[in-house]
Amino acid sequence: MTTLITGAAGFIGSRLAAHLLHRGESIVILDNLDPYYDVSIKRANLAMLGDGAVFIEGDVRDEALVQRVFKDHPIKRVAHLAAMAGVRYSIDNGRLYSDVNTSGSVTLMDASRRHNVEVFVQASTSSVYGRTERIPFREEDSPDEPLAPYPASKRAAELFAHTYQHLFKLNVTILRLFNVYGPGGRPDMMPIKTIDAILNGKPIQVYGGGSLQRDWTYVDDCVAGIAAALERPMGYQIINLGCGHPISLTDFIQIYEELIGKKAIIQDAPIPDSEPLITYCDNTRARELLGFDPKTPIEEGLRQTWEWYRQHYRIDG
Repeated sequence: MTTLITGAAGFIGSRLAAHLLHRGESIVILDNLDPYYDVSIKRANLAMLGDGAVFIEGDVRDEALVQRVFKDHPIKRVAHLAAMAGVRYSIDNGRLYSDVNTSGSVTLMDASRRHNVEVFVQASTSSVYGRTERIPFREEDSPDEPLAPYPASKRAAELFAHTYQHLFKLNVTILRLFNVYGPGGRPDMMPIKTIDAILNGKPIQVYGGGSLQRDWTYVDDCVAGIAAALERPMGYQIINLGCGHPISLTDFIQIYEELIGKKAIIQDAPIPDSEPLITYCDNTRARELLGFDPKTPIEEGLRQTWEWYRQHYRIDG
């Protein structure tokens, strides 16, 4: 059985590809190597996979290419992780996010239903919940007031997925991911940016006095959840995939200060309109349907992230 992983040159996708290859599974990768962040990082992720996967450089918006990929390979499962990411960058780039995250997803769903794909796993985001008042976030909470184009485009893809399941019986599992981090993480995200700032004596913008809370999910736990979803055709399901233990930004930075042995320079800033005050995952459904069992607490996850950073950038001491 062959699995198509879109966005597998990225952080989560490359780890999922490595996980499936380790199990001896057949993998096809579709990734356009978008320069949103350093493409050399993505090429290194692909190199890490060796020759075990078929790599196709291309865009999920390219309908002819997508159809050809399905025609040329016996794809029965899809892990759709390709996306334009980043809440704040999306604010001034709504059209781009709509094109990639919504239209690109629909192109893949359409090819999947035409080629009898058994399971289509769609990566979504906890950001769709916006500033919901109920804590922790549950799948039945309203996701219809997103705060930026990024979650809006992801929510639109969720709705299309429901339509494709209803009309064509395509098994679609929506995974709402919560703040995934770990070794090799994206350089534009807080876990890596914080290390950079502390080491180089640069100020860290802390919104609302550090009161914002985030539910950080270690990448290996996230990959285990995605892999489990690929094995389970469930009609149409929305499942939160997160650790379930939010911490404040202040506590997050303090963990890194202790690991690195250096104080951070803090610069207070107002909370942007695009930022929720908290992300907090109720992962009951993931535990019940996927056997999801996140094992890595934030202290251990950040320690491993720091150790990776030290080795990768050859930092002594």
